This record gives sequence, structure tokens and C-alpha cells, in this order.
Amino acid sequence: MSLRVGMRELREKLADYLESSVPIEVTRHGQTIGFYIPLPKRANQSERDAMLDAGRRMQEELIRLGITEDELVADFKDWRKSRDAV
Repeated sequence: MSLRVGMRELREKLADYLESSVPIEVTRHGQTIGFYIPLPKRANQSERDAMLDAGRRMQEELIRLGITEDELVADFKDWRKSRDAV
């Protein structure tokens, strides 16, 4: 379950949302621009290890593809602009 929130509402209630354990779908002009997925407040060691493993796998995939984090971010921004233009 997630909560769909516009940018204005997110700014106004940011402190409350950051304390929540519910994932948030962030929108601008009705279009999804991102997600906020909070980590469990008291992550146990296995959850922490899973998050670290996901980060390592992401880094390995970037290396396999031959792209940098900056290139990935730039590609995502370009994709988002082209999607919003439609």
C-alpha cells in the first residue's frame, strides 16, 4: 500500500511523511515523478544486509552496462522530461 501525494502537499507535510512507514508516490501535475520508500524504523540485521546487497547488485549492474551513476541520473532525467512532454 502506498500513498499518492502531490509536491505541494509533500512540502507542507514533509516532517509527518518522513516519520511515516508508508511508501509515498510523489506527483507533479498528476504525473508520478518519484517514490519515497522509508526504511523500517528498526531494521534488523537481515533487512540491513538485504539493502546493502541490493546496493552492491546495482553497482555491479552499472559496471556491467559500462555507465556511471551520473549517466544513469542524466538518462532518468531525460526520460522523465520526454514523458512529461507527452
